[in-house]
Amino acid sequence: MELSEETSWQGKVVFVTGAASGIGKAQCKTFLSVGATVFGVDVAEMEQCLTKHANFYFAQADVGNKFEVDQAVARCLEKTKQIDVLINTAGILDAYKPTLETDEQLWDQVMRVNVKGTYLVTNAVLPSMLKRKKGKIVNMASIAGLITGGGGAAYTASKHAIIGYTKQLVHDYAALGIRANALAPGAIKTPMNAADFSGSGEMAQWVANETPARRWANPEEVAKLTLFIASEAADYIHGAVIPIDGGWLCK
Repeated sequence: MELSEETSWQGKVVFVTGAASGIGKAQCKTFLSVGATVFGVDVAEMEQCLTKHANFYFAQADVGNKFEVDQAVARCLEKTKQIDVLINTAGILDAYKPTLETDEQLWDQVMRVNVKGTYLVTNAVLPSMLKRKKGKIVNMASIAGLITGGGGAAYTASKHAIIGYTKQLVHDYAALGIRANALAPGAIKTPMNAADFSGSGEMAQWVANETPARRWANPEEVAKLTLFIASEAADYIHGAVIPIDGGWLCK
């Protein structure tokens, strides 16, 4: 039996950040495919094929801006009346720069999007979940939140912070009906990683060779994992950090 048949998503509302590309866009499409209503947020514009979907809403907003976040969440609740699942996927890289090559502007930018963005969106959505005494939060960590080398100083620090934040959400709110977990992707072929495929693609090939599965994953694979971890089938999973890395961490 397919996962989409096991769990009914009819009438459920999923709020996705970073919705315009990569993993976020794949998550939007996956939840729409099983009947959920999806509200996407991104600082970039959304492609028309999704914006025309009857069960899809979109707000162009910067997750690091509290006013824009609050406006987007308010618009979602006005249209859908509830948010069942929050997926904090918006994030940026730091070009693998070590700390001495990371200027203050880059550090602040990475922390603003990756960490502050997750915090602002969660705080905007959480009160409505607590009022209903149920809600699921899926935060986007990374293998860089578990080991070094998956990013530079700022990115690695930001993803470690997201893991700690996710666990604290469980500590503070699990007894109140909130379930929070984090995903830790490895090499996922998205526009954010386009630089690895530039030129002859030597960097992308090196990453594939270094991955035990010998390949990059597609965003849809992360989206399917998100669907499971947000489903009723995973209701006793709290505070987990789930790698989807082709075996990278086994090294």
